[in-house]
Amino acid sequence: MDFSFTPEQDALREQAREFLAANPEPTWQQLADLGWTGVSVSEEHGGAGLGFLEEAIVFEEMGRALTHAPYWSTVAVMLPALPPELQADVAAGTSSWALATGPLVPDLDTVTNVAIIGGDSIWELDGADREVLQTNDVTRPLGVVSGGNAGRTLASSELLPRLRTRSLAALALEACGVGSRALELATGYVKERQQFGKPIGVYQAISHPLAKTLMELELGRSLALFAAWCITEDDERATIAAASAKALCADAAVAACERSIQAHGGIGFTWEHVLHRLYKRALWIQSWEASSAQLRSEVAAHLLDGDGR
Repeated sequence: MDFSFTPEQDALREQAREFLAANPEPTWQQLADLGWTGVSVSEEHGGAGLGFLEEAIVFEEMGRALTHAPYWSTVAVMLPALPPELQADVAAGTSSWALATGPLVPDLDTVTNVAIIGGDSIWELDGADREVLQTNDVTRPLGVVSGGNAGRTLASSELLPRLRTRSLAALALEACGVGSRALELATGYVKERQQFGKPIGVYQAISHPLAKTLMELELGRSLALFAAWCITEDDERATIAAASAKALCADAAVAACERSIQAHGGIGFTWEHVLHRLYKRALWIQSWEASSAQLRSEVAAHLLDGDGR
């Protein structure tokens, strides 16, 4: 059994890392031109006809780059709820979506369309007023919508558990990207910064927490990729795998940012350094949808009350 990525998937990661490093705030059309908005859209409707595993690569790289674009809210959350003709619009770059599951709506500054839940259906929201709020993580702002009317019906609300599973898995993958970049910044710094004639990385007070961070991130990444595989294969373990992955990866990313800030010393607290923005995204991921404690409770309930697989 081969657990490695295919050459095509490796090429996608390389392309994503290079592009997002140069364009942290890409336009939706730029993402569509690269084919990323239609990764899992059928070829018949203008997509690549691939799956969630390929999208997982993009999610992780977007977390690493702190990308400011509605990719998670559109591709992870809303895409399965859209009829084929609207999926074609997403693939073409002419529309993007956010789902309002509560009073706060993510990516409201960049999405073209908002969906709401009403009764037994998911609806498009027409004619609503938007207010984007000032939040800590400027790369993923939140907002509120008011007024408007239910427009066309998009899907049955029975789809919501599946959308939540995809959302949790995507956020776990983003967290892996955030944490990995924070760790890379820390290890690079402690190799260069010297104290008492030695790089500070040789001291156990520095090296041991960073080694623990690597262990936590790699464990979380393995679980997140397993969740992505489950979603791709429509495996019954997808729900619990995604919940486990989001809890573990979000906590690991927050810890990675905190330890990286500590390893950097004074410079880690400066406004000019990227670490505070990575930390804010990690905290955003940790708190969105469900806390790590809530997700662990769901995992425990599954093990105690379910079949334990």
